[in-house]
Amino acid sequence: MKKQDFIKAVATAAGLSQDAAGKALNSMISVVTAELKKGGEINITGFGAFKVSARAKRNGVNPKTGAKITIPAMKSPVFRAGKTLKESVR
Repeated sequence: MKKQDFIKAVATAAGLSQDAAGKALNSMISVVTAELKKGGEINITGFGAFKVSARAKRNGVNPKTGAKITIPAMKSPVFRAGKTLKESVR
C-alpha cells in the first residue's frame, strides 16, 4: 500500500476528507521525526514503539574490490511492534 492509498483508507475509515487525513498523517510523521532527532522515544500502546538505535563503528569489506573498510558509527530509527499488533497479524 502506498502513502496515497493509505490516506484514502484512513479517510474512509475515519469519515474524514482525504485532505484532512493527509494533513494528519504528515503531522504524525513530522512529530515522530522531530522526537527521534532529539533522541526520544514514542510509545503507542497496542501499536508499537519508535526509537533510535545507536550502531557502533565496525569493520566491513567492499564486495566489489574486497578492500577492508571502516563503517562509521551511526544512529538508526527502529520500530518495535507492540503485542496487540503482533497478535492481530498472526
